[in-house]
Amino acid sequence: MMVTTHAAAGLLLAVPVASAAPHLAVPAATGAVLGGVVPDLDLLAGVHRKSLHFPVYYSVLGLLVGVAAAVSPSPVVVAAALFFLAAGLHSVSDWFGAGEELRPWERTSDRAVYLHPRRRWLRPKYVVRYDGAPEDLLLTVGLALPAAVTFDGWLRALVVAGVALAAVYTLFRKRVPEWLGV
Repeated sequence: MMVTTHAAAGLLLAVPVASAAPHLAVPAATGAVLGGVVPDLDLLAGVHRKSLHFPVYYSVLGLLVGVAAAVSPSPVVVAAALFFLAAGLHSVSDWFGAGEELRPWERTSDRAVYLHPRRRWLRPKYVVRYDGAPEDLLLTVGLALPAAVTFDGWLRALVVAGVALAAVYTLFRKRVPEWLGV
């Protein structure tokens, strides 16, 4: 899935926090967006979908820090909880997409995301055929709508910009390997 889809999914987790505690909206949204984006930095830092994708560890940490945030809701703890929850959701949801190859529509990879506790790769499910597929854009829009309605100011602008970026990426996705010379 596109990083914009992951960021929108993270923001969806922040919507109830923003509704229940408006003073925590910015920390919740910040943690959620970062958690939705950070796992994909392993494109630059190592093996994609292994080096920074931790479906189990992020999720468990998210639940533990989420309990701490519910008990003592400070901006830092809320941001941390949303970060780990969004990063866990990102890591798990990559399992339902394509493999980690540059032309995922060709389905040449059997590696969706690495499951560290089991020391093995999960096979792609192809619910979303590939990052930038039309259904991925539709998912981004659907996940972003509640955040666009809930947040205002620069957060709403960020949501709208993310959807616009996703639309442009979707238009040109299949040409990316050609542009990279691969």
